[in-house]
Amino acid sequence: MSNVNDLLEPSRLRLRGAGGIELAADQFGPADGPLVVFLHGGGQNRHSWKQTGAQLGATGMRVITMDARGHGDSQWAPDRDYRRQTMVQDLLLVLEHLDAPAVVVGASMGGVTGLLAAAEPGGKAISALVLVDIVPRPEQEGISRVMDFLGKHRDGFESIEEAAEAVAEYLPHRPRPKNTDGLLRNLRERDGRWYWHWDPDLLGDFRSRAEDPALVVEQMEHAARQLSIPVLLVRGMRSDVVSDEGAEAFQQLVPHAQLAEIGGAAHTAAGDDNDSFNDAVAEFVLSIQR
Repeated sequence: MSNVNDLLEPSRLRLRGAGGIELAADQFGPADGPLVVFLHGGGQNRHSWKQTGAQLGATGMRVITMDARGHGDSQWAPDRDYRRQTMVQDLLLVLEHLDAPAVVVGASMGGVTGLLAAAEPGGKAISALVLVDIVPRPEQEGISRVMDFLGKHRDGFESIEEAAEAVAEYLPHRPRPKNTDGLLRNLRERDGRWYWHWDPDLLGDFRSRAEDPALVVEQMEHAARQLSIPVLLVRGMRSDVVSDEGAEAFQQLVPHAQLAEIGGAAHTAAGDDNDSFNDAVAEFVLSIQR
């Protein structure tokens, strides 16, 4: 039986963000289908959504999975500008180019970008929002664990196997894959060592954000209060970033928001249980198209 990825390979797009920065993206599905734009988390890239993009594209949706600036095959910011608001402007310019109402699905960093963009004047292009394991009041211990992982191994790895060990240590709840080839999408070899495929200068902005969590909460809560579009919060039940209290506080801010909880998933919900994640997103997107 053919794998869905064999049935629906993406087409490559080059998009432009703030300051003319070049952003890499993949498009799945028909060009005239309902538009869904996926934004990955910090330190990840568009390939995190490959299975999801293929499966949703096969249902007739036009799915765009995009590398954020400084990640994957997108251009690294020459001025090292990885501020939250700059990524918001990247998204708004991409949506303007795509010229269609879009459901924006954002995980972690991508979810923050999507939420803040929805509150901007240009955010009217966002017809619905899916937040993947991110809320205005995340658990700081969980955020710190993410930051610590991103900050490690700046000197790279001796082998892919060593990188796989680091990922397994970070994601102890997830069965370790027997084949490490998938990591090649996240690594690049330089001078005999393997490095994560994102700009290490990102860490400067990530860390400065983490040092002022009160400001982040204020900005995100302000944006959440303005949401009138359909909203879905997807939460991993084993997440150390979104707690019961954090999810409840978000639903108080956005009473019309729907909640989908994935039992065996942690913060990396889409990768932990891709089938359940895809079902939740597809059901939500199809429900708002009716």
